[in-house]
Amino acid sequence: MGFLAWVVVIALAYGALWGTLLVTIDGLRDRRWRDVGLLALGYVVAALVVRLYTADYVHLGIARPSGVPGIAQFGWFVGLAFVWMLVVGRASSRKLSWQDRRRRRELSRQIKLHLALATGAIVFSVPFYWLVTTSLKPDERTNQFPPDIIPMKQTSVRIGGEERQVYLLKQGDREVRVAKMAELDGGRWQVRQVGKAASTMIVTAAKLRPDLRPVLLWRNYSDALAFLPPEYDRGLRPLWNTVYVTLLVIVGTVLSSSLVAFSFARLRWPGRDVLFVVLIATMMIPPAVTMLPVFLIFRTLNWVDTLRPLWVPALFGSAFNIFLLRQFFLTIPTDLEDAAKIDGCSYFAIYWKIMLPLIKPALAAITIFAFMGSWNNFMGPLIYISSPENMTLAYALQLFQGMHGGEPAMMMAAATLVMLPVLAVFFFTQRYMIQGVTLTGIKG
Repeated sequence: MGFLAWVVVIALAYGALWGTLLVTIDGLRDRRWRDVGLLALGYVVAALVVRLYTADYVHLGIARPSGVPGIAQFGWFVGLAFVWMLVVGRASSRKLSWQDRRRRRELSRQIKLHLALATGAIVFSVPFYWLVTTSLKPDERTNQFPPDIIPMKQTSVRIGGEERQVYLLKQGDREVRVAKMAELDGGRWQVRQVGKAASTMIVTAAKLRPDLRPVLLWRNYSDALAFLPPEYDRGLRPLWNTVYVTLLVIVGTVLSSSLVAFSFARLRWPGRDVLFVVLIATMMIPPAVTMLPVFLIFRTLNWVDTLRPLWVPALFGSAFNIFLLRQFFLTIPTDLEDAAKIDGCSYFAIYWKIMLPLIKPALAAITIFAFMGSWNNFMGPLIYISSPENMTLAYALQLFQGMHGGEPAMMMAAATLVMLPVLAVFFFTQRYMIQGVTLTGIKG
Protein backbone atom coordinates (compact mmCIF):
# COMPACT_ATOMS: atom_id res chain seq x y z
CA MET A 1 0.00 0.00 0.00
CA GLY A 2 1.05 3.57 -0.61
CA PHE A 3 1.68 6.18 2.05
CA LEU A 4 -1.76 7.78 1.66
CA ALA A 5 -3.46 4.40 1.95
CA TRP A 6 -1.52 3.70 5.15
CA VAL A 7 -2.63 7.02 6.62
CA VAL A 8 -6.27 6.29 5.78
CA VAL A 9 -6.13 2.77 7.23
CA ILE A 10 -4.46 3.94 10.44
CA ALA A 11 -6.98 6.77 10.84
CA LEU A 12 -9.89 4.37 10.31
CA ALA A 13 -8.35 1.86 12.72
CA TYR A 14 -8.06 4.51 15.42
CA GLY A 15 -11.63 5.65 14.76
CA ALA A 16 -12.93 2.08 14.95
CA LEU A 17 -10.97 1.40 18.14
CA TRP A 18 -12.21 4.62 19.74
CA GLY A 19 -15.82 3.88 18.84
CA THR A 20 -15.53 0.27 19.98
CA LEU A 21 -14.18 1.25 23.38
CA LEU A 22 -16.81 3.99 23.74
CA VAL A 23 -19.77 1.77 22.91
CA THR A 24 -18.42 -1.20 24.88
CA ILE A 25 -17.54 0.66 28.07
CA ASP A 26 -20.72 2.73 28.01
CA GLY A 27 -22.85 -0.34 27.25
CA LEU A 28 -21.28 -2.46 29.99
CA ARG A 29 -21.65 0.34 32.53
CA ASP A 30 -25.33 0.89 31.74
CA ARG A 31 -26.00 -2.82 31.01
CA ARG A 32 -26.98 -2.23 27.42
CA TRP A 33 -25.97 -5.70 26.34
CA ARG A 34 -27.72 -5.32 22.99
CA ASP A 35 -25.31 -2.64 21.80
CA VAL A 36 -22.25 -4.62 22.85
CA GLY A 37 -23.59 -7.79 21.23
CA LEU A 38 -24.44 -6.04 17.96
CA LEU A 39 -20.99 -4.49 17.82
CA ALA A 40 -19.24 -7.82 18.38
CA LEU A 41 -21.51 -9.60 15.89
CA GLY A 42 -20.82 -6.96 13.24
CA TYR A 43 -17.08 -7.35 13.66
CA VAL A 44 -17.33 -11.13 13.34
CA VAL A 45 -19.40 -10.78 10.18
CA ALA A 46 -16.93 -8.24 8.74
CA ALA A 47 -14.02 -10.61 9.41
CA LEU A 48 -15.88 -13.50 7.75
CA VAL A 49 -16.80 -11.40 4.70
CA VAL A 50 -13.21 -10.29 4.19
CA ARG A 51 -11.93 -13.82 4.68
CA LEU A 52 -14.42 -15.43 2.34
CA TYR A 53 -14.00 -12.73 -0.31
CA THR A 54 -10.23 -13.02 -0.37
CA ALA A 55 -10.53 -16.83 -0.37
CA ASP A 56 -12.63 -16.62 -3.58
CA TYR A 57 -15.86 -17.82 -1.92
CA VAL A 58 -17.68 -14.50 -2.25
CA HIS A 59 -17.43 -12.40 -5.41
CA LEU A 60 -20.13 -9.76 -4.94
CA GLY A 61 -19.76 -8.96 -8.61
CA ILE A 62 -16.38 -7.33 -8.01
CA ALA A 63 -13.18 -8.36 -9.75
CA ARG A 64 -10.99 -9.76 -6.99
CA PRO A 65 -7.22 -9.58 -7.48
CA SER A 66 -5.36 -12.84 -6.95
CA GLY A 67 -3.12 -13.22 -3.92
CA VAL A 68 -4.58 -10.48 -1.73
CA PRO A 69 -1.92 -9.59 0.85
CA GLY A 70 -2.72 -9.66 4.55
CA ILE A 71 -2.24 -5.90 4.90
CA ALA A 72 -4.95 -5.25 2.31
CA GLN A 73 -7.29 -7.67 4.09
CA PHE A 74 -6.69 -5.80 7.33
CA GLY A 75 -7.51 -2.51 5.58
CA TRP A 76 -10.78 -3.89 4.26
CA PHE A 77 -11.72 -5.22 7.70
CA VAL A 78 -10.93 -1.87 9.31
CA GLY A 79 -13.15 -0.08 6.79
CA LEU A 80 -16.10 -2.41 7.40
CA ALA A 81 -15.59 -2.27 11.17
CA PHE A 82 -15.51 1.53 11.12
CA VAL A 83 -18.78 1.75 9.18
CA TRP A 84 -20.49 -0.76 11.48
CA MET A 85 -19.18 1.10 14.54
CA LEU A 86 -20.77 4.31 13.25
CA VAL A 87 -24.10 2.53 12.71
CA VAL A 88 -24.17 0.95 16.18
CA GLY A 89 -22.89 4.09 17.89
CA ARG A 90 -25.51 6.24 16.19
CA ALA A 91 -28.31 3.83 17.08
CA SER A 92 -27.20 3.55 20.72
CA SER A 93 -27.10 7.32 21.24
CA ARG A 94 -30.65 8.07 20.06
CA LYS A 95 -32.40 7.17 23.32
CA LEU A 96 -29.85 8.71 25.68
CA SER A 97 -30.83 11.50 28.07
CA TRP A 98 -28.85 14.70 28.21
CA GLN A 99 -27.08 13.45 31.36
CA ASP A 100 -26.05 10.27 29.57
CA ARG A 101 -24.88 12.25 26.54
CA ARG A 102 -22.77 14.47 28.76
CA ARG A 103 -21.27 11.45 30.50
CA ARG A 104 -20.56 9.81 27.13
CA ARG A 105 -18.76 12.94 25.91
CA GLU A 106 -16.52 12.82 28.99
CA LEU A 107 -15.89 9.13 28.42
CA SER A 108 -15.05 9.86 24.78
CA ARG A 109 -12.54 12.49 25.86
CA GLN A 110 -10.90 10.06 28.30
CA ILE A 111 -10.67 7.35 25.64
CA LYS A 112 -9.05 9.74 23.15
CA LEU A 113 -6.55 10.85 25.78
CA HIS A 114 -5.61 7.29 26.71
CA LEU A 115 -5.31 6.29 23.05
CA ALA A 116 -2.93 9.19 22.47
CA LEU A 117 -0.88 8.25 25.54
CA ALA A 118 -0.80 4.59 24.55
CA THR A 119 0.31 5.51 21.03
CA GLY A 120 3.10 7.69 22.39
CA ALA A 121 4.21 4.92 24.75
CA ILE A 122 4.33 2.42 21.88
CA VAL A 123 6.25 4.79 19.60
CA PHE A 124 8.86 5.58 22.24
CA SER A 125 9.15 1.90 23.17
CA VAL A 126 9.99 0.82 19.62
CA PRO A 127 13.74 1.68 19.84
CA PHE A 128 14.10 -0.25 23.09
CA TYR A 129 12.17 -3.21 21.67
CA TRP A 130 14.39 -3.14 18.57
CA LEU A 131 17.48 -3.06 20.80
CA VAL A 132 16.43 -6.08 22.86
CA THR A 133 15.19 -8.17 19.93
CA THR A 134 18.31 -7.43 17.88
CA SER A 135 20.48 -8.57 20.78
CA LEU A 136 18.74 -11.97 20.63
CA LYS A 137 19.04 -12.50 16.87
CA PRO A 138 21.74 -14.18 14.82
CA ASP A 139 23.94 -11.68 12.96
CA GLU A 140 22.63 -12.69 9.53
CA ARG A 141 19.08 -11.64 10.50
CA THR A 142 19.92 -8.23 11.99
CA ASN A 143 19.99 -6.36 8.66
CA GLN A 144 16.88 -7.86 7.11
CA PHE A 145 14.18 -5.55 5.76
CA PRO A 146 11.47 -5.64 6.77
CA PRO A 147 12.96 -6.59 10.14
CA ASP A 148 11.79 -9.59 12.12
CA ILE A 149 9.22 -8.64 14.76
CA ILE A 150 10.48 -11.49 16.92
CA PRO A 151 13.99 -12.99 16.70
CA MET A 152 14.13 -15.60 13.96
CA LYS A 153 16.80 -18.01 12.76
CA GLN A 154 17.00 -19.87 9.48
CA THR A 155 16.91 -23.62 9.91
CA SER A 156 19.69 -25.80 8.58
CA VAL A 157 20.38 -29.48 7.98
CA ARG A 158 23.60 -31.46 7.75
CA ILE A 159 24.17 -32.99 4.30
CA GLY A 160 27.44 -34.62 3.38
CA GLY A 161 29.07 -33.43 6.59
CA GLU A 162 28.23 -29.75 5.91
CA GLU A 163 25.51 -27.46 7.29
CA ARG A 164 23.10 -26.44 4.54
CA GLN A 165 20.54 -23.64 4.87
CA VAL A 166 16.91 -24.67 4.41
CA TYR A 167 14.43 -22.79 2.23
CA LEU A 168 10.76 -23.18 1.36
CA LEU A 169 9.86 -23.86 -2.29
CA LYS A 170 6.22 -23.56 -3.40
CA GLN A 171 5.08 -26.48 -5.52
CA GLY A 172 1.43 -26.25 -6.44
CA ASP A 173 -0.66 -25.83 -3.31
CA ARG A 174 2.06 -26.86 -0.89
CA GLU A 175 5.53 -25.81 0.16
CA VAL A 176 8.44 -28.21 0.41
CA ARG A 177 11.63 -27.77 2.42
CA VAL A 178 14.76 -27.74 0.30
CA ALA A 179 18.42 -27.34 1.20
CA LYS A 180 20.69 -25.04 -0.75
CA MET A 181 23.51 -27.03 -2.35
CA ALA A 182 25.21 -24.56 -4.70
CA GLU A 183 24.77 -21.23 -6.49
CA LEU A 184 24.76 -21.27 -10.28
CA ASP A 185 24.89 -18.56 -12.92
CA GLY A 186 21.90 -16.39 -13.71
CA GLY A 187 20.50 -16.28 -10.18
CA ARG A 188 19.80 -20.02 -10.13
CA TRP A 189 20.41 -22.37 -7.23
CA GLN A 190 20.90 -26.07 -6.99
CA VAL A 191 18.70 -27.37 -4.15
CA ARG A 192 17.81 -30.74 -2.69
CA GLN A 193 14.54 -31.61 -1.03
CA VAL A 194 15.07 -32.32 2.64
CA GLY A 195 14.66 -36.01 3.41
CA LYS A 196 14.99 -37.14 -0.20
CA ALA A 197 18.55 -37.76 -1.34
CA ALA A 198 17.74 -38.12 -5.05
CA SER A 199 15.57 -35.02 -5.42
CA THR A 200 18.11 -32.45 -6.62
CA MET A 201 16.66 -29.64 -8.76
CA ILE A 202 17.59 -26.27 -10.27
CA VAL A 203 15.39 -23.30 -9.31
CA THR A 204 15.63 -19.52 -9.38
CA ALA A 205 16.48 -17.84 -6.10
CA ALA A 206 13.35 -15.66 -6.33
CA LYS A 207 11.12 -18.70 -5.81
CA LEU A 208 12.70 -19.53 -2.46
CA ARG A 209 12.14 -18.02 0.94
CA PRO A 210 14.03 -18.87 4.12
CA ASP A 211 12.61 -21.48 6.48
CA LEU A 212 12.59 -19.56 9.75
CA ARG A 213 11.91 -20.52 13.35
CA PRO A 214 11.73 -18.35 16.48
CA VAL A 215 14.90 -18.27 18.53
CA LEU A 216 16.33 -16.42 21.54
CA LEU A 217 20.12 -16.37 21.39
CA TRP A 218 20.95 -15.60 25.02
CA ARG A 219 24.52 -16.59 24.30
CA ASN A 220 25.01 -13.22 22.61
CA TYR A 221 25.20 -11.70 26.09
CA SER A 222 27.81 -14.14 27.35
CA ASP A 223 29.75 -13.74 24.09
CA ALA A 224 29.73 -9.96 24.51
CA LEU A 225 31.36 -10.33 27.92
CA ALA A 226 33.76 -13.04 26.74
CA PHE A 227 35.08 -10.92 23.86
CA LEU A 228 36.04 -8.00 26.11
CA PRO A 229 39.79 -7.35 26.55
CA PRO A 230 41.38 -9.25 29.46
CA GLU A 231 41.98 -5.97 31.34
CA TYR A 232 38.21 -5.52 31.68
CA ASP A 233 37.82 -8.79 33.67
CA ARG A 234 34.63 -9.72 31.75
CA GLY A 235 33.22 -6.24 32.32
CA LEU A 236 33.62 -6.22 36.11
CA ARG A 237 36.37 -3.58 36.09
CA PRO A 238 34.37 -0.97 34.07
CA LEU A 239 31.30 -1.83 36.14
CA TRP A 240 33.13 -1.21 39.43
CA ASN A 241 34.63 2.06 38.14
CA THR A 242 31.19 3.26 37.05
CA VAL A 243 29.53 2.29 40.33
CA TYR A 244 32.35 3.91 42.33
CA VAL A 245 32.19 7.17 40.39
CA THR A 246 28.37 7.23 40.38
CA LEU A 247 28.12 6.80 44.15
CA LEU A 248 30.61 9.60 44.80
CA VAL A 249 28.84 11.86 42.29
CA ILE A 250 25.48 11.25 43.97
CA VAL A 251 26.81 11.96 47.46
CA GLY A 252 28.76 15.02 46.34
CA THR A 253 25.89 16.44 44.30
CA VAL A 254 23.26 16.01 46.99
CA LEU A 255 25.38 17.42 49.84
CA SER A 256 26.97 20.34 48.00
CA SER A 257 23.86 21.44 46.13
CA SER A 258 21.61 21.20 49.20
CA LEU A 259 24.08 23.18 51.35
CA VAL A 260 24.34 25.99 48.81
CA ALA A 261 20.58 25.99 48.19
CA PHE A 262 19.92 26.19 51.94
CA SER A 263 22.23 29.19 52.16
CA PHE A 264 20.50 30.97 49.29
CA ALA A 265 17.00 30.21 50.60
CA ARG A 266 17.17 30.47 54.42
CA LEU A 267 20.24 32.57 55.33
CA ARG A 268 20.61 36.33 54.99
CA TRP A 269 24.02 37.65 53.96
CA PRO A 270 25.28 40.53 51.81
CA GLY A 271 25.21 39.95 48.07
CA ARG A 272 23.09 36.80 48.29
CA ASP A 273 20.62 37.70 45.55
CA VAL A 274 23.34 39.03 43.25
CA LEU A 275 25.38 35.85 43.57
CA PHE A 276 22.27 33.78 42.96
CA VAL A 277 21.65 35.63 39.69
CA VAL A 278 25.28 35.01 38.70
CA LEU A 279 24.86 31.33 39.55
CA ILE A 280 21.78 31.05 37.35
CA ALA A 281 23.62 32.89 34.56
CA THR A 282 26.31 30.18 34.53
CA MET A 283 23.69 27.79 33.13
CA MET A 284 23.92 29.70 29.84
CA ILE A 285 27.68 29.02 29.47
CA PRO A 286 28.24 26.18 26.97
CA PRO A 287 30.22 23.26 28.45
CA ALA A 288 32.68 23.47 25.54
CA VAL A 289 33.86 26.88 26.82
CA THR A 290 34.97 25.49 30.20
CA MET A 291 36.22 22.15 28.91
CA LEU A 292 39.81 23.20 28.19
CA PRO A 293 40.37 25.30 31.36
CA VAL A 294 39.04 22.48 33.53
CA PHE A 295 41.31 20.00 31.75
CA LEU A 296 44.34 22.22 32.38
CA ILE A 297 43.46 22.42 36.07
CA PHE A 298 43.22 18.65 36.40
CA ARG A 299 46.44 18.17 34.44
CA THR A 300 48.23 20.53 36.81
CA LEU A 301 46.94 18.43 39.72
CA ASN A 302 48.20 15.24 37.97
CA TRP A 303 44.69 13.83 37.96
CA VAL A 304 44.61 12.89 34.26
CA ASP A 305 44.01 9.15 33.76
CA THR A 306 42.45 8.87 37.19
CA LEU A 307 38.82 8.73 38.28
CA ARG A 308 38.99 11.97 40.29
CA PRO A 309 38.07 14.32 37.41
CA LEU A 310 34.83 12.35 37.03
CA TRP A 311 33.52 12.87 40.58
CA VAL A 312 35.37 15.80 42.19
CA PRO A 313 33.39 18.47 40.23
CA ALA A 314 30.23 17.11 41.87
CA LEU A 315 31.50 18.47 45.20
CA PHE A 316 31.03 22.03 43.91
CA GLY A 317 27.32 21.77 43.16
CA SER A 318 25.31 22.41 40.04
CA ALA A 319 23.37 25.53 39.11
CA PHE A 320 20.24 23.61 38.11
CA ASN A 321 20.28 21.41 41.23
CA ILE A 322 20.85 24.40 43.49
CA PHE A 323 17.95 26.27 41.89
CA LEU A 324 15.67 23.23 42.22
CA LEU A 325 16.48 22.70 45.90
CA ARG A 326 16.30 26.42 46.68
CA GLN A 327 12.72 26.51 45.40
CA PHE A 328 11.87 23.63 47.72
CA PHE A 329 13.49 25.30 50.70
CA LEU A 330 11.43 28.43 50.05
CA THR A 331 8.19 26.44 50.39
CA ILE A 332 8.98 25.37 53.97
CA PRO A 333 7.32 27.63 56.60
CA THR A 334 9.71 29.76 58.66
CA ASP A 335 7.88 28.74 61.84
CA LEU A 336 9.77 25.45 61.86
CA GLU A 337 13.08 27.26 61.62
CA ASP A 338 12.15 29.71 64.37
CA ALA A 339 11.08 26.88 66.68
CA ALA A 340 14.38 25.10 66.08
CA LYS A 341 16.34 28.27 66.90
CA ILE A 342 14.43 28.63 70.17
CA ASP A 343 15.41 25.04 71.03
CA GLY A 344 19.07 25.97 70.49
CA CYS A 345 19.70 24.39 67.06
CA SER A 346 22.52 25.78 64.97
CA TYR A 347 22.06 26.58 61.31
CA PHE A 348 23.73 23.31 60.34
CA ALA A 349 21.48 21.35 62.72
CA ILE A 350 18.43 23.07 61.18
CA TYR A 351 19.68 22.14 57.72
CA TRP A 352 20.50 18.53 58.63
CA LYS A 353 17.70 17.57 61.01
CA ILE A 354 14.76 19.68 59.82
CA MET A 355 15.19 20.90 56.26
CA LEU A 356 16.61 17.82 54.53
CA PRO A 357 13.88 15.43 55.73
CA LEU A 358 11.26 17.87 54.43
CA ILE A 359 12.65 17.98 50.89
CA LYS A 360 12.98 14.27 50.26
CA PRO A 361 11.11 14.43 46.90
CA ALA A 362 13.58 17.00 45.59
CA LEU A 363 16.55 15.06 46.93
CA ALA A 364 15.22 11.93 45.22
CA ALA A 365 14.93 13.80 41.92
CA ILE A 366 18.47 15.17 42.27
CA THR A 367 19.76 11.68 43.10
CA ILE A 368 18.13 10.18 40.01
CA PHE A 369 19.43 12.94 37.74
CA ALA A 370 22.93 12.54 39.17
CA PHE A 371 22.83 8.76 38.77
CA MET A 372 21.68 8.86 35.16
CA GLY A 373 24.12 11.61 34.25
CA SER A 374 27.11 9.88 35.83
CA TRP A 375 26.23 6.40 34.58
CA ASN A 376 25.87 7.60 31.00
CA ASN A 377 28.78 10.04 31.14
CA PHE A 378 30.88 9.54 28.01
CA MET A 379 32.63 12.86 27.48
CA GLY A 380 34.43 12.84 30.85
CA PRO A 381 36.11 9.42 30.42
CA LEU A 382 36.88 10.26 26.80
CA ILE A 383 38.85 13.33 27.88
CA TYR A 384 40.56 12.13 31.05
CA ILE A 385 40.82 8.31 30.90
CA SER A 386 43.31 6.40 28.75
CA SER A 387 44.22 3.20 30.67
CA PRO A 388 41.88 0.18 30.45
CA GLU A 389 41.91 -0.23 34.24
CA ASN A 390 40.10 3.10 34.68
CA MET A 391 37.52 2.73 31.92
CA THR A 392 33.86 3.27 32.72
CA LEU A 393 30.99 1.45 31.04
CA ALA A 394 30.03 4.24 28.64
CA TYR A 395 33.56 4.58 27.28
CA ALA A 396 34.15 0.82 27.27
CA LEU A 397 30.97 0.39 25.22
CA GLN A 398 32.28 2.83 22.63
CA LEU A 399 35.57 0.93 22.40
CA PHE A 400 33.64 -2.33 22.15
CA GLN A 401 31.70 -0.88 19.22
CA GLY A 402 34.94 -0.07 17.45
CA MET A 403 36.16 -3.65 17.86
CA HIS A 404 32.88 -5.47 17.15
CA GLY A 405 30.86 -2.99 15.10
CA GLY A 406 30.38 -5.64 12.41
CA GLU A 407 28.51 -7.89 14.85
CA PRO A 408 25.24 -6.02 15.51
CA ALA A 409 23.70 -8.68 17.74
CA MET A 410 26.66 -8.74 20.12
CA MET A 411 26.82 -4.95 20.07
CA MET A 412 23.17 -4.64 21.01
CA ALA A 413 23.65 -7.22 23.78
CA ALA A 414 26.46 -5.14 25.29
CA ALA A 415 24.37 -1.95 25.02
CA THR A 416 21.43 -3.68 26.74
CA LEU A 417 23.65 -4.80 29.62
CA VAL A 418 24.92 -1.24 30.10
CA MET A 419 21.43 0.22 29.96
CA LEU A 420 19.65 -2.21 32.29
CA PRO A 421 20.64 -0.48 35.58
CA VAL A 422 19.45 2.88 34.28
CA LEU A 423 16.12 1.40 33.22
CA ALA A 424 15.68 -0.30 36.59
CA VAL A 425 16.40 2.90 38.50
CA PHE A 426 14.08 4.93 36.28
CA PHE A 427 11.12 2.54 36.49
CA PHE A 428 11.35 2.13 40.25
CA THR A 429 11.98 5.80 41.07
CA GLN A 430 10.17 7.75 38.36
CA ARG A 431 7.41 8.66 40.81
CA TYR A 432 9.90 10.49 43.02
CA MET A 433 11.55 12.19 40.07
CA ILE A 434 8.25 13.49 38.69
CA GLN A 435 7.06 14.50 42.14
CA GLY A 436 10.31 16.34 42.83
CA VAL A 437 10.07 18.35 39.62
CA THR A 438 6.33 19.11 39.70
CA LEU A 439 6.34 20.28 43.34
CA THR A 440 9.16 22.75 42.77
CA GLY A 441 8.10 26.26 43.70
CA ILE A 442 4.61 25.32 44.95
CA LYS A 443 3.74 27.32 48.03
CA GLY A 444 1.85 25.73 50.88
